[in-house]
Amino acid sequence: MRRLFGTDGIRGEAGVPPLDGPTMYRLGRALARWLADADGGQPPTVCLGRDTRESGAFIAACLATGLEDGGARAVSAGVLPTPGLALVTRTGPYRAGLMVSASHNPYHDNGVKVLDADGAKLPDAAELEIERLIDEQPAPDENRLGHRPIDDDPQPEAAYLEFLERCLDGTRLDGLRVVLDTAHGAAYRLAPAALRRAGAEVIVLADAPDGRNINAGVGSMHPDVVARAVVEHGADLGFAFDGDADRCIGASRAGAVLDGDFTLFYAGRALAREGRLPGRTVVGTVMSNLGLEKALGRHGLQLHRTPVGDRYVLQALREGGFSLGGEQSGHVIFLDLAPTGDGILTALMICRLLASGEDDPEIARRELPRFPQVLRNVRVRAKPRIEEHPVLADAVRRAEREMRGDGRVVVRYSGTEPKARVMVEGADERLVQRLAADLAAVFERELGN
Repeated sequence: MRRLFGTDGIRGEAGVPPLDGPTMYRLGRALARWLADADGGQPPTVCLGRDTRESGAFIAACLATGLEDGGARAVSAGVLPTPGLALVTRTGPYRAGLMVSASHNPYHDNGVKVLDADGAKLPDAAELEIERLIDEQPAPDENRLGHRPIDDDPQPEAAYLEFLERCLDGTRLDGLRVVLDTAHGAAYRLAPAALRRAGAEVIVLADAPDGRNINAGVGSMHPDVVARAVVEHGADLGFAFDGDADRCIGASRAGAVLDGDFTLFYAGRALAREGRLPGRTVVGTVMSNLGLEKALGRHGLQLHRTPVGDRYVLQALREGGFSLGGEQSGHVIFLDLAPTGDGILTALMICRLLASGEDDPEIARRELPRFPQVLRNVRVRAKPRIEEHPVLADAVRRAEREMRGDGRVVVRYSGTEPKARVMVEGADERLVQRLAADLAAVFERELGN
């Protein structure tokens, strides 16, 4: 069982184990050892990126000191979105990437994602091996931590902007007025630059990071901010990013929020018409709204569901030979362009489709019904297999029978917390609410604290 790595790297409160200086030093040193062992002893070069939170530079410096003491070379990309670091890691002279970010979390949290040479998150087995190596590393001289300057590489930012421009395939966005909420995060300079290079008129919100205001009442977790601004400025579209810009939530000209399900529908429908949707299939997760499945079906497309997590979406895309997948949260992968969720790329793709003649998103969203969806979280003392527990399994089956084929029941355990997640979705909101409450009560009675 992993002790440090969760479903999205190492995450926690900055300055507190495991996000303290000594642990970050050992992580850097362990990664250098793991990479060298995999490459026959060759000293690796590792690129480090970070978002704008105040603890990022210190954590990156501790990682770099550990890497250097472990025989690797550390290069800094500075403030850069996670997908930007993923791009330069897979295309540049780097053996791995280290992204210092806690995504959509508040500033006092931070985290580290380890990316392999393909720009993808490491598999579970690799993370387990690195955890083992961390325990073998010597303690650092704490007087050295956080003070070592890292060599700066000016190329990652330029390379990322050039990549985004190529993804538009020559489409210009002249005449489009777009509002961007960059969450005072890693996209605060690059997202406006990318859209302006393509010709769009850009109005920017939350682009003054001070180390502590990242995600504070803005960004993809607060899409109402950009939605209101779109209406106020008479814009065509709006987009809100999270702290490391790997997710994107949109807003229509009328101020309607456009989540990841909308992006999958809008882009999937268009890519199918262009003959660029293999298997006429879009990949979503078990949390994708039933309305997405039905809307895709009306266009002769199907939804393939995976467990929650972008790594499972990517796995399904690769195994099935598909090209488009993502989550409601705004993590969307256009696999023929990049193997990672990319908020800026997602915004550009929606703009490209609109500029190329697709329906206005305000019109398209009316084709996407939203089925009532209720999620209940229950703290549990244990996590037995639900399908093998007689009481839990029977309760789930009874709820499914009551749905009569016009809804879904999804029960699962959190991968990071002692919680069971109960989701019920269907056309009848009163029934959905009652079944969710009943199921949550059963889990509380059988497994609750």
